[in-house]
Amino acid sequence: MRGLIRDPSFIKWFYFGMHIKRWLLLLLIGVAVMGLGFGYFLREVYVSYTFPAFMYYVTLQFLPRIFRGILFVCAAFGLIGFSVWKLNSSLLSAFIKPERNESIVDIIYNHRYLRRGPKIVAIGGGTGLSTLLRGLKEYTGNITAIVSIADDGGSSGRLQRELGVLPPGDIRKNIAALADAEPLMSRLFEYRFEEGEGLGGHSFGNLFIVAMTEVAGNFEEAVRETSRVLAVRGQILPATLSALTICARTEDGQVVRGESSITEHGHVKEIFLDPPTIQANPDAIRAILQADLIVCGPGSLMTSVLPNMLVEGIRRAIEVSPALKIYVCNVATQHGETDDFRVSDHYKTLKEHLKGNASFDVVLANSNTDAVLPEEWHSQPVKVDELTLNGARVAKADVVDEQHRYRHDSKKLADALIRLYYERNQVSEPEPKPLAEREHAGVG
Repeated sequence: MRGLIRDPSFIKWFYFGMHIKRWLLLLLIGVAVMGLGFGYFLREVYVSYTFPAFMYYVTLQFLPRIFRGILFVCAAFGLIGFSVWKLNSSLLSAFIKPERNESIVDIIYNHRYLRRGPKIVAIGGGTGLSTLLRGLKEYTGNITAIVSIADDGGSSGRLQRELGVLPPGDIRKNIAALADAEPLMSRLFEYRFEEGEGLGGHSFGNLFIVAMTEVAGNFEEAVRETSRVLAVRGQILPATLSALTICARTEDGQVVRGESSITEHGHVKEIFLDPPTIQANPDAIRAILQADLIVCGPGSLMTSVLPNMLVEGIRRAIEVSPALKIYVCNVATQHGETDDFRVSDHYKTLKEHLKGNASFDVVLANSNTDAVLPEEWHSQPVKVDELTLNGARVAKADVVDEQHRYRHDSKKLADALIRLYYERNQVSEPEPKPLAEREHAGVG
């Protein structure tokens, strides 16, 4: 019985049944009352009219009445269930995407289940945050991604310099990660032009967001409308609504301005923002204060994670939030930023930049560190050296992508975070399964 309860398909069907039973019961009561009326009518016909001999066999009068009653009731239930199912199929056919093999149970269950999932705020930027979001969206639809807008390289930097817009690159990556649209639409959004005068190097998604900014009137509304078009699960919010520049002080005392320049120069000792007192996005602050779980990272510590945390409003909101706070440490060091760093060095650097405030409850570190990375990567696995870091508990889990060992695996990382969340809240019910796992179990 315990195994049946933990089976994803059983959970899904039970959940589906719990939310339609009241209407199905009402329907059955109506049919029963109608049947009772027909019964009175048929009885009157039966006692006042002589039927042909073959009706003896058609009406199964050779069987005891109790068996005939059971047989007719079962047949009625079958017909009612089939008709309700086909009726729902017709009504919901407009909501089923043609290229996706989704059943009605999948649609209803996923909509209700994801809507009631924990409120998670993920803070970061670049590839690390989008990797995290791809895993988390299988557990909840209540995701808020707070994204750095300090990217000044590549397509984003060109658009910022030429058109004066906020850099859309990191926003684009995370919209694509949370999109529930058809795969072709997501691929289109990530498509990058390889040639063409003025177009070479630009991604379609960046151009789309910039065009939407002109149409919608501002960058914030453009991100919201783009998310709506791509059916994003959750919301994407820029950390600030004003332009900012990341600055770094290197080990030899130089000051380097701009994310791309910092990455190229390396040997970073300290990160700070220009202007230093930039105002945080009010929606981002609101999301943090309402969150059940706050996840910081993964991503480039100096140029993706810290720029968000250095925004005063973001830092203060995290500090006072009652949510479970988890810092996700990178699985590999980054050349020029975190050379030879261990887990404790990552967390120490984070705390030093935050002046000791905004403490985290858990530091999630990768336990699968046995692999030797190629020398040309100038990187190595980040080792766990302490189990308690300045009040934060270190939780170890295998979260590395076996194909790209300098990155996290979306599914492994999301599983580990959700497990930490439910262990913290001591939930006795079975842990929810991600959508991919439920589909693998043969549901729908």
